Amino acid sequence: MPFRNDFIWGAATSSYQIEGAAREDGKGLSVWDAFSHQPGKVFEGHTGDVACDHYHRYLEDIGLMARMGIRNYRFSVSWPRLMPEGTGAVNPKGVDFYSRLVDALLEKGIRPWMTLYHWDLPYALQARGGWENPDMPGWFEAYAALCARSYGDRVKDFIPLNEPQCFIGLGYGNGIHAPGLIMGPHAMVPMAHHVLVANGRAVQALRALVPGCKVAYAPNMSPCIPATGSGEDIAAARAAFFNMPEGEKWYWNVPWWSDPVMLGEYPSQGLSRLGCFLPKGWEKDMPLIHQKLDYYGQNIYQGNVISAADNARGWEEKPHPPGIAKTGIQWPITPEALYWGPRFLYERYQTPILITENGLSCHDALSLDGRVHDPNRENYVRRYLRALRRAADDGVAIAGYFYWSLMDNFEWAQGYSDRFGLIHVDYETGRRTLKESAWWYKEVMEANGENL
Repeated sequence: MPFRNDFIWGAATSSYQIEGAAREDGKGLSVWDAFSHQPGKVFEGHTGDVACDHYHRYLEDIGLMARMGIRNYRFSVSWPRLMPEGTGAVNPKGVDFYSRLVDALLEKGIRPWMTLYHWDLPYALQARGGWENPDMPGWFEAYAALCARSYGDRVKDFIPLNEPQCFIGLGYGNGIHAPGLIMGPHAMVPMAHHVLVANGRAVQALRALVPGCKVAYAPNMSPCIPATGSGEDIAAARAAFFNMPEGEKWYWNVPWWSDPVMLGEYPSQGLSRLGCFLPKGWEKDMPLIHQKLDYYGQNIYQGNVISAADNARGWEEKPHPPGIAKTGIQWPITPEALYWGPRFLYERYQTPILITENGLSCHDALSLDGRVHDPNRENYVRRYLRALRRAADDGVAIAGYFYWSLMDNFEWAQGYSDRFGLIHVDYETGRRTLKESAWWYKEVMEANGENL
């Protein structure tokens, strides 16, 4: 069985991970520009100064997309490239770059999906408190309005925020991502609230300035997979997936980040523990946070196995079997995550599910024949897509799938040590090579998944 006729097939990237040109044409400094230059923060001292040099090679990259049959491209816009200080003055060369990028995509018949924030916060705003500053939602709204006015005549699909769990949790919880701070819930809970308000204000601005646009949300979380098909294990997995973790890991969950956006309320379990940290008057923000969305996006790579248990929670996590297959970045391969995650999310939020990221890193290399043979990537994606198609067959409204990533890129704290791309990038020369998986993915898209 194929996917629905209007299924959205695509690939995704983000600005800091591919663009380079970190200090060219009036671009301002981002928190990742600063963080990656701090000794010991990124693998082997790698930075995104050049990355894939997409800023200069975007036409070549779009040409490769066209050869691959990519018809939907999710990319992010660099806030400091458009607004070097985060507010105020606009950089015309930055605005022009994305305008040319959008035009080139449309010329090749590729639908642009614009993510406004994929972690490269203007450093000037971080110096003013960043997400801790209650003015951040207003600053983000102004930035979203700039993007809407600049590109809304051609771009009709927007995702304001990518993975708030990560940029708050890893950036301010354990400090392994930019800006590299370690803060407690007294600071992080208000920051998370500001993120949700910013998303709501951005959605309002986009809808006001781009009539008819479609807007998605793109959080992330590892789904819970029932250990068996029993009703008890399925109920336990559902409960675990929407559970609020105890202690310092409170930010790794679905409901704290998604219930306010999708249901207009914080989860009661979270409020009982974290409500005391919310900013005064937070209740009045809930209607603003709760904006109508066209898609519920989710980034999914792996899952955890859950079984029913005779304990206070009613469930327990089961260890993965010894020797479970893993990706290059050592994430366990659990294809059923792309069945149970969308199923549980659709049951709860009743909004079409868009897989905004899924993929794997491999130890890819050019072979002697000049090709990149990556059958493990084909095997991974085939298994995950079969699980996603099963969810669709079982009545889950699956709107589409974006492979992460279009090309090998700067993988945050991992630097260039992991390759997620369908396109191999030689970081010394910039040379691009379509991997075998790129041609395979082309066939899958052309067959609308019927050949899985």
